[in-house]
Amino acid sequence: MFFDWEEIVVWVGVTLFEAWIHTVCLAVFLLFMTLKLDGILNRSWWVIFSPLFIGNAFSAYFCIIGFIRMYLEGLRKHAFIRTIWSLSFLLLLSIFEVLLIRKLMGYNNLEYSEILSPVFILMQLVTARTCRLYGTYV
Repeated sequence: MFFDWEEIVVWVGVTLFEAWIHTVCLAVFLLFMTLKLDGILNRSWWVIFSPLFIGNAFSAYFCIIGFIRMYLEGLRKHAFIRTIWSLSFLLLLSIFEVLLIRKLMGYNNLEYSEILSPVFILMQLVTARTCRLYGTYV
């Protein structure tokens, strides 16, 4: 009952290479987070979250490269749709990360439901994309 890589790639809308980049960056982030919570690493939260931002930057870079290649091959409509989807996905992840960092540093008094709102929007977009791709509407 586990999902295949092909299903995950289709649902989320990123390539396998981008998913690999995010997985590696998430592993480095979790290592930094563990060291910070154990008191071994005394750095700012921005440094702890930097692998996630680097992963988003790499993914945006490859998204732009993919857009240029698809546009030059004549797949203009598909290039625009894929680029808008990928960049909105990355934008929502980055907004969530920034809001979480600001909450952890004590700069704002937002509730965690407000901080998680970009993730909720992202989950709704993934659900709509999945229903559109498989032709079933809930």
